[in-house]
Amino acid sequence: MKKSIILFDLDGTLVNTGEGVTKSVSYALEQFGIQETDQKKLERFIGPPLMESFPREYGFSLEKSSDAVTFFRQRYESVGVYECELYPGVEQSLQRLRALGCRLAIASSKREELCHVVLNYLNVGTYFDLIGGARDAGTSTKIQVLEDVVERFALKDRSQAVLIGDTKYDALGAKEAGIDCIGITYGFEQDFDEMRKAGVLGMFDSLPEVVDFLEKENRG
Repeated sequence: MKKSIILFDLDGTLVNTGEGVTKSVSYALEQFGIQETDQKKLERFIGPPLMESFPREYGFSLEKSSDAVTFFRQRYESVGVYECELYPGVEQSLQRLRALGCRLAIASSKREELCHVVLNYLNVGTYFDLIGGARDAGTSTKIQVLEDVVERFALKDRSQAVLIGDTKYDALGAKEAGIDCIGITYGFEQDFDEMRKAGVLGMFDSLPEVVDFLEKENRG
């Protein structure tokens, strides 16, 4: 089936938001007297809802996690959101997909208003027909975001869509939503087994390679 609706995760897929997110998580942890020196542990906060990440990584209670999210936002929304950059080949890939007649959308666990800020800051917001993100900051799951995007797109045939993402949360969320997924390897996921088990169409090392694959599939 040809893919005419291309959904993108944001953090770790289109945009390297690592610096802003990890520094803001570190700031939040410092408010509890935690000095985290393991960068890989901080990077595990990139992508999943924060209200899941603080309990998973540090055993925080629901109340403590809520406070941590508040501290995270204090730094991220004023400084961290701008500590980001596009991955190589992103804008050219968006241009190619547009030229193929594809409709493009964002489906991110990042709060929707911040998705707009990041994409407009990097001058690529106009490529997207829809920018979808978490409505309930820090708690919206990938499946909730995907279902919201599907509804707003009025997408009746989910086989026309594919999600491009960098983590198991993308692959598993897409599987649950009945949407195909393509994985990329340059993001923040360290273990690709779960992505493969979820039945991704393929794993690629760059976004231009993904576009090559989609172009070939659509022509076929």
